[in-house]
Amino acid sequence: MLELKNITKTFGTLVANDHINLKIEQGTIHAILGENGAGKSTLMSILFGLYQPDEGEIYINGKLANIKDPNVANKLGIGMVHQHFKLIDTFTTLENIILGAEDTKYGFLTTVEARKKITELSKKYHLNIDLDKKIKDITVAQQQRVEIMKMLYRDNDILIFDEPTAVLSPQEIEELMHILLDFAKEGKTVILITHKLNEIKLAASKCSVLKRGKMVGTVDVATTSTDKMAELMVGRQVDFNYNIKKMKPGNTILEVKNLSVFKENQAVVDNVSFNVREGEIVGIAGIDGNGQTELIESITGLLKVDQGNVIINNKDMTHMTIRDRYENGLSHIPEDRQKHGLILDFPLSYNLILQSYYKSPFQKHGFLQKPAINEYANKLIETYDIRSANGAASVMRSISGGNQQKAIIAREVDKEHNLLIAVQPTRGLDVGAIEFIHRQIIEERNHNRAVLLVTLELDEVMDISDRILVIFKGKIVAEFDPKKVTMEEIGLYMTGLKGDSNA
Repeated sequence: MLELKNITKTFGTLVANDHINLKIEQGTIHAILGENGAGKSTLMSILFGLYQPDEGEIYINGKLANIKDPNVANKLGIGMVHQHFKLIDTFTTLENIILGAEDTKYGFLTTVEARKKITELSKKYHLNIDLDKKIKDITVAQQQRVEIMKMLYRDNDILIFDEPTAVLSPQEIEELMHILLDFAKEGKTVILITHKLNEIKLAASKCSVLKRGKMVGTVDVATTSTDKMAELMVGRQVDFNYNIKKMKPGNTILEVKNLSVFKENQAVVDNVSFNVREGEIVGIAGIDGNGQTELIESITGLLKVDQGNVIINNKDMTHMTIRDRYENGLSHIPEDRQKHGLILDFPLSYNLILQSYYKSPFQKHGFLQKPAINEYANKLIETYDIRSANGAASVMRSISGGNQQKAIIAREVDKEHNLLIAVQPTRGLDVGAIEFIHRQIIEERNHNRAVLLVTLELDEVMDISDRILVIFKGKIVAEFDPKKVTMEEIGLYMTGLKGDSNA
């Protein structure tokens, strides 16, 4: 169905793709595996026409294809769901799906046939979407469904998914994998870029591994263990057995008292109370869209609190500014790295001092001190293995999503703090980086800091938390010791099948 020959792409001195050869069969799910910055997204962006290769050729059904832009890719039947969605916030889901492929009548936009086709596709693939809601008003998981629907609406038969499960709950991941398997059964060709080895095992038949821009090889998924695939990707064995030492939690660092946040007269955070103490990791488990985002935004100052109190280090911070909270010991790894964690048109060096640019040694008499900034940036780049084309001078938006995430984690962990709020900290990271970040979070706890971990990855919350709180419809409905509860039990509370959600 698809063959890539000697694909090469460079950005400055960085060779993102180095003479890559790849064959993909029709009606299969072919996984592309590799570390952050290995060149996976670049390769797929070339296939989708977003980039032009410096060298190499693409063949579709044996015919040479000149894919000069995404419109040509769409005409050739290629669609792509990007890691960072390409949606317009102020448009409805329907408008986003048909954008660029609209029907008109007498020069006016008509959506009758489009609505009918999308509704039929939605039922067929169980992609329930409210077509009249604006993108800014729906969850990230729902936005992903809109991206998938964009491909289906255009009748694409080569479907590229770039990190599609990074923001989904375990139930939603399982649902998506079934959808991908259905696509393959229908004869569609699915290319799955992912770091999650269990998903590759669940859905893919072949897996091609990239490392530092080069093709390591293609393996048969059924006969290759996840440990072997991880080793091919990272170049070493990965160990998720953390042997977390016992800690006796100390003073309360974060206290949330009867917190409520309302949207359109509905309580999205409903009378929530909990605390996080020194030397413990408290994990919040829940399906996306159950109030986690609003809860964290109200604690960190991004959202106004309607009722209740946020107390950090014995100070009531409920109505204080974001900077006040940072100055009072807070560090925050945000859910949306591009929207709330980075300034994409700034260099990497500036992004690494966003919380401390106004302090010595980074400023003197109101002027930024570039030598000090670059020295600090280079230290973090080396410690956290942040990969980019031009080091500290790299523009943030040119860096891969996983390395953007590493930059935020480096900045937040390295600054002065005793409370770390980590939301989806390993989103889009490869197994080697996940292992590293988990160890960093555990070190935070071991250094007697308080950690609040919010993640949609149930195994993540189980692996490194000391206590687990379950959130459902804006309420904390249960609290568990991870050593004394199963994932299935937590899943029942997450879906509301167990526990009194009115309590």
